[in-house]
Amino acid sequence: MVNIAVAGGSGNVAKEILDVLVATGKHQIVLLSRKEVPANLAQGVTWIKANYDDTEGLVEVLQGVHTLLCFITPQSDPGNSSQKNLIDAAIKAGVKRYAPSEWATFDYMPWYAGKGEVREYLHELNRSKKVLEYCLFQPGMFVNYYTAPYKTSKHVHPFQNQIDFNNRRAIVLEGGEDSPIGLVTVRDFCNVVARAVEYEDVWPIIGGIRGEELTVAQLIAVGEKVRGGPFTIEKMKAEDLQAGVVKSTWLPKVDHPAIPPEQVDALSASFVSGVLLGMSAGAFRVSDEWNRLLPEYEMTGAEDFLADAWRCKP
Repeated sequence: MVNIAVAGGSGNVAKEILDVLVATGKHQIVLLSRKEVPANLAQGVTWIKANYDDTEGLVEVLQGVHTLLCFITPQSDPGNSSQKNLIDAAIKAGVKRYAPSEWATFDYMPWYAGKGEVREYLHELNRSKKVLEYCLFQPGMFVNYYTAPYKTSKHVHPFQNQIDFNNRRAIVLEGGEDSPIGLVTVRDFCNVVARAVEYEDVWPIIGGIRGEELTVAQLIAVGEKVRGGPFTIEKMKAEDLQAGVVKSTWLPKVDHPAIPPEQVDALSASFVSGVLLGMSAGAFRVSDEWNRLLPEYEMTGAEDFLADAWRCKP
């Protein structure tokens, strides 16, 4: 049994992980959120409305907590002040393990820039001696996103992206067809995190969770196979994207819950640029630390998952 606190517990990924942790029946769980207590709170879970500006108040809340999982998004935390306060409070409260709001490796996305700052903050805190054990959980891309508009998990919202299975089309970087993408199902990701919470040895700092790695070309080929026809491909030049120019007849509608609706259209072009340039630089390649530490867990193949998800779909 592990005493767990989850910060930013109302987010979609946090809810997916919470469901798995609750289902084990092994843990005491406290959710910290700026929002009011939800009506459908799971049995055995305690909800605390958090003030992330009050470090001493957080210290009190975190007393007795062994593992703290953070899902505060960079978009909602200018300057990462909330997460830094949470980290400081965790150290004062004697929390043993911390998982920062990483949950991705997308360093080329400007809206994720805060993740790098938090990594550096944790690194500096532990420079002279370890004051807080932490792990950067990195799952790569959820393969569930390629089932949009159909949901294949309870909470994670699949949104249209530059490889659009539904409309059999893709936007790719010229010369970037061999760029690697680490893919994992939401289910496998959550199951690995739940096992990591119970892992008795020291957490790795880099915590890659690799379901399967495919190149852009291989993923499109899977799409053509499971969708029963060729994709229409549009190719972008790197120099255009670097200049902020996206020459495409269509743009994905990135209606992610973390993005305000009024910003969706404006972010579409920068989303495509960031994803394509990031892929070409290997930002979507995922290491396999947790695969090696949990060798008994069998990952779901991307093609098998997508074939099931798209079976009988128009």
